[in-house]
Amino acid sequence: MRLQALLPLRHERMSVSPFTFYRGSAAVMASDLASMPNTGLVVQLCGDAHLSNFGLFAGQDRTVVFDVNDFDETNPGPFEWDVMRLAASFMLAAQDNGFSDKEADDITRLAASSYRTAMAEYAGMSDLAIWYDRISTSTLEQWAGEVGGDRATRQINKVIGKAQSRDGWSAIAKMTQVVDGRRQFLDQPPVLVRITDGEDLHPWLDMLMEKYRGELQNDRRELIRRYQVVDFGHKVVGVGSVGLRAFVLLLQGRDENDLLVLQAKEAVQSVLEPYTHSCVYEHQGQRVVEGQRLMQAASDAFLGWVQAPNGRQFYIRQLRDMKWSPDIAKLPAPQLAGYAALCGRTLAHGHARSGDPVAIAAYLGQSEKFDVAISSFARAYSAQVDSDFAEYTAAIADGRVVSGQVDISGDRIIDRPPMPPQ
Repeated sequence: MRLQALLPLRHERMSVSPFTFYRGSAAVMASDLASMPNTGLVVQLCGDAHLSNFGLFAGQDRTVVFDVNDFDETNPGPFEWDVMRLAASFMLAAQDNGFSDKEADDITRLAASSYRTAMAEYAGMSDLAIWYDRISTSTLEQWAGEVGGDRATRQINKVIGKAQSRDGWSAIAKMTQVVDGRRQFLDQPPVLVRITDGEDLHPWLDMLMEKYRGELQNDRRELIRRYQVVDFGHKVVGVGSVGLRAFVLLLQGRDENDLLVLQAKEAVQSVLEPYTHSCVYEHQGQRVVEGQRLMQAASDAFLGWVQAPNGRQFYIRQLRDMKWSPDIAKLPAPQLAGYAALCGRTLAHGHARSGDPVAIAAYLGQSEKFDVAISSFARAYSAQVDSDFAEYTAAIADGRVVSGQVDISGDRIIDRPPMPPQ
């Protein structure tokens, strides 16, 4: 169950535009897609493959890669559901940016075409070659040069540099301060709330960290054992995730300059599960982690999962490690089209890793029929989103749905758990 006190903030973020409403309504689209015929070609779905859930981040070898970066709803299902959600997100973004109908149709068709042609390439590769393939900085530079020449290459290099600057220390600089010689999280409710319930939480946190370490590979387990939790807070993230518990943990190693920020994000049932396959894992956090590892070419070294004493399930990852996504509102039509092509190719790679690229490529064929069909769907579904958004904002206007800023403190976020035995 979501934190009821944060729901008005969730509604405020969703009510900005049809695009933000779409970001927060993955469950609605899952139900809509389930009412339609499907191909039966099953892959590991992202489950929420809208364009804002793609971007740059650091791989374990510290190189920057481009990939899908949100897996809260991941679950096996028909491959086209991800493609349809991706294309509809580009249609809504294009409309939100005031692009013409032709520009919007071209952009969504390009997302589908890129997916189709990439899947055909993967169908001709060995499974091992698919597994090792990744969209690295060199791939991005080559792609930018082909799409927009030297100017585009300079722009992509600037973006990569920005991502590389957003390392763990940038999160520490933005989210913490030093008080009486000790670094701690800022208290900026409702977005960032420092939990100050006293020393009685420390045994609980220590117990959770020990459980989390137990799920890591041996080398990461030894590394994380050298760090201790020194502060604890709650950070609101995204649009659709608002209301789920998303804790941040500040860890310190050998000295005050050896710091690490982890995020423990609540994992609940995927919105896809009622319409696809039942979760094969007892732990929803494990579902997220295993789905991410299956789809991503490079995953966070600190990915893990843990269950709190109160029964809530979480997955854990490093916060903001060279993570970057573009500001869609600032992209002109040609750049948004290029981004659509990049996301389509990336999604195809995730599906090729988990599904049968030969079967999918054979189904898609070599003509543009699939591209046109996906673009037509995206336009039709954007009209449905516009209608749903109008009803939603009307409910906010007449008070049936409460929207706005909230006042929330740590004692309203923490479910008081039973303390571990002494």
